[in-house]
Amino acid sequence: MSNPYIDLVKAHDALLQKKDAPLFSTLDGLTRPSAAKTAADAPVVMIFAPHPDDECIIGALPLRLGREAGFKVINVAVTQGSNLKRQPERWAELANACDYLGWDLLETIPGGLMSVSPKTRDAEPAAWAEKVSVLAALIEEHKPTVCVFPHDNDYHSAHIGTHYLAVDALKAAKHSCVVALTEFWRQMDAPNALIATNNSDTTDLITALACHVEEVRRNPYHLRLPGWMADNVRRGAEVCGGQGAAAPTFSFGTIYQVTQFDGSKLQPTDKKFTIGEGDDIKAVLG
Repeated sequence: MSNPYIDLVKAHDALLQKKDAPLFSTLDGLTRPSAAKTAADAPVVMIFAPHPDDECIIGALPLRLGREAGFKVINVAVTQGSNLKRQPERWAELANACDYLGWDLLETIPGGLMSVSPKTRDAEPAAWAEKVSVLAALIEEHKPTVCVFPHDNDYHSAHIGTHYLAVDALKAAKHSCVVALTEFWRQMDAPNALIATNNSDTTDLITALACHVEEVRRNPYHLRLPGWMADNVRRGAEVCGGQGAAAPTFSFGTIYQVTQFDGSKLQPTDKKFTIGEGDDIKAVLG
């Protein structure tokens, strides 16, 4: 008897090695999702993305807040990558991705900030203060209800740097809000929120990620995103739902640590959230 799981493994392998998955250097001819109606005074969820493409990878919560709760989603491109020659192209790719998702896009400075890292924060306080002032001005202008940015140990120096830059900017602006910390390169020690995305939302995040053409040619994040999101559900069942909790029935999810910034610091919390496909996404803000 042959092993019945070999077909399952082969099916997964075929998806991960898919060579004909389309990439989108333009949105021409691509059917876009129906745009969510946003009121002029809609609350704002602001993403501080270390690099173009991060906004799609960790975009489940902002996407659902925009589509289900009427939030205005603003993606702030903290950097546009360290390769100066690629920056204009990366900006164009990012603009396509945000346009597809119906998100606003803001630049920090032309070409994006450079040297956003803990090393800069420690060794070059004057340069760091200038970067903080850029983000603080955006926070003061848009007054986000929710800010989304990486946790403080997300491996990549720009991800860790973006964490401290966003926290320092919130502190400089004395702005109170909900903060959703994200993970990608390294898992958080104490996440508390598992946010599901249905098939349609998951497809849209992958499609937007496929707009980052050269990045996914280098590393096919778009093909691997469903597997990562499926594993988030496996892990999130225990670390967000509690040890021994019943496993969620949804397939795709993204993990966050949702807490409050009180105007001076992040506040500890013992709240836990598992927000399924049909659940009220605003519950995560309570």
